[in-house]
Amino acid sequence: MNSSVTTNEDSDTLKDDNSLSSHDDGGGKKKDGQTGSPSSSKLRYGILDIPPWYLCIFLGIQHFLTALGGLLAVPLILAKDLCLQHDPLTQSYLISTVFFVSGICTLLQVLLGVRLPIFQGGTIGFVVPSMAMLSLPDWMCPEWTLDASQVNTSSPEFTEEWQKRIRELQGAIMVASCVQILVGFSGLIGFLMRFIGPLTVTPTIFLLALPLFDCAANDAGSHWGIAAMTIFLIVLFSQYLKNVAVPVPIYGRERKWHTSKFYLFQAFPVLLALCISWLICFVLTVTKALPTDPTAYGYGARTDTKANVLSQAPWFRFPYPGQWGLPTVSLAGVFGITAGVISLMVQSVGNYYACARPAGVPPPPKHVINRGIGIEGIGCLLEGAWGSGTGTASYSQNIWVVEITKVGSRMVMVIAGCVLLLMGVFGKIGAAFAAIPTPVIGGMFLVMFGVITAMGISNLQFVDLNSSRNIFVFGFSIFCGLAIPNWVNRNAEKLQTGILQLDQVIQVLLTTNMFVGGLLGFLLDNTIPGSPEERGHLAWLQIHKVFEETPKASEVYSLPCGIGTKFCTSSYTRYLPFWPRLEHDRKGEVGVCQLTLCSQDSSGDCLKGATETRM
Repeated sequence: MNSSVTTNEDSDTLKDDNSLSSHDDGGGKKKDGQTGSPSSSKLRYGILDIPPWYLCIFLGIQHFLTALGGLLAVPLILAKDLCLQHDPLTQSYLISTVFFVSGICTLLQVLLGVRLPIFQGGTIGFVVPSMAMLSLPDWMCPEWTLDASQVNTSSPEFTEEWQKRIRELQGAIMVASCVQILVGFSGLIGFLMRFIGPLTVTPTIFLLALPLFDCAANDAGSHWGIAAMTIFLIVLFSQYLKNVAVPVPIYGRERKWHTSKFYLFQAFPVLLALCISWLICFVLTVTKALPTDPTAYGYGARTDTKANVLSQAPWFRFPYPGQWGLPTVSLAGVFGITAGVISLMVQSVGNYYACARPAGVPPPPKHVINRGIGIEGIGCLLEGAWGSGTGTASYSQNIWVVEITKVGSRMVMVIAGCVLLLMGVFGKIGAAFAAIPTPVIGGMFLVMFGVITAMGISNLQFVDLNSSRNIFVFGFSIFCGLAIPNWVNRNAEKLQTGILQLDQVIQVLLTTNMFVGGLLGFLLDNTIPGSPEERGHLAWLQIHKVFEETPKASEVYSLPCGIGTKFCTSSYTRYLPFWPRLEHDRKGEVGVCQLTLCSQDSSGDCLKGATETRM
């Protein structure tokens, strides 16, 4: 979901220019050095600016709504594997937990991590390995939990059934997050990125959501008419009506009450579609157009099947670490979740660079990338400790909001994190989303998963698609990423080694599609001969060129309160791969990153006139 909110330079009001105008009349603060580059000159608020408070709140809420689909996906998809498909109240608790911890992770990343206006939240990248782990014989739900008539959601027996599964998931996420913390703060991520290009990333992201088509289709299939209507509304609002402006009343200090234009459909397509679809389901329920027999087709579209969750949910509920009990750990779970962590680290690094460009700042230096991945690992650790059922990763869809609104302010993302915290403690919010009819959710998932799958293919624009080498690497990785997990799921007994723990590890890894496809893409791309230009490395790195007059990297990416620049500046800290670099430390300045292709002199500086490609 994107926005075209606009402001009047004099009256701080919405204006029909499809952008946010900058102003400094007391309502917002502008800092020097935010203009001058081809990118930053178009920004209405740069990364160091503070927009007026009401714009911060509005844009923060919009970032939350943009990420809403991804935030809801994990608890709603995992509900069946956690034996919670007939317990919407507990589902609402999981949704609230995801909101709350995602708020903490966003604040940590913006204030202490990569320091870009980037959104952190629970991600479906952990769903596939989690489902693979929960599909093991030891963790499959008992038959009686599948029958709503036999489920007593308040009974200790049922509570233990779902809590022991999420505790196992918690332990796996917490251990796997330690791997990400180590990779980030040790600087290992910079070394690994030398071997990762578009042909490694494409199969990984492509297979991130594609294996979930069955889950999305089953939810949508509970009433295909309602699901199709939801899909139609999302597509209508986000694609056909995105440039249609709606007049809204505005009050300004000079013009007083007047009307202005707001691109409502572009800002909130998913939220509008969910609300309209729910309203239609409510009307069909009241008029008894939908069947009342739980076994009849279309029963899942009724709004009264989950109506009690709104009355039972508390107004306020504070999630806390260990709320489901003490986490447990298994080897298979750790290996499976670690595969997801490694895949998502690659995606997050790409998002860091993608976010820097619309924010009008230099690409993050190497030590900032290390710090961002390390903080993201801490976020995964918190997600596991709180028991949200997922880890955390950066959201690429929120980068589009920065691109469209021309607001790269870090303060807006701080407000978005605070909005997430508030939504997490307001129990009725989670309950409202948990009460959405199943086919409506299924329709939303079909659209969202389709877009995520297409995002993976978009990386192929950097490679030479006329090369038979590249076509082979991509096609073979994708096909095997689908075929091998499918065969293993059907023939798990043929991979038995006699060692239970090893058998479980093999089964979880080989049934995680994005791990299989990504691993094959990595191996083939780095072993089959090919030039950097053919493989897409040069074109991929070229998009991260540094503009000459953007703010210095030390100004943008330094830690708050002068940490590392004014305080804690011991000479020993220069050996820390994630610590801020001083001005005279050239290695930490603008444009230094994982891979530099240029001719250098004895001092390590690029020779004048040399061709240089930086990432």
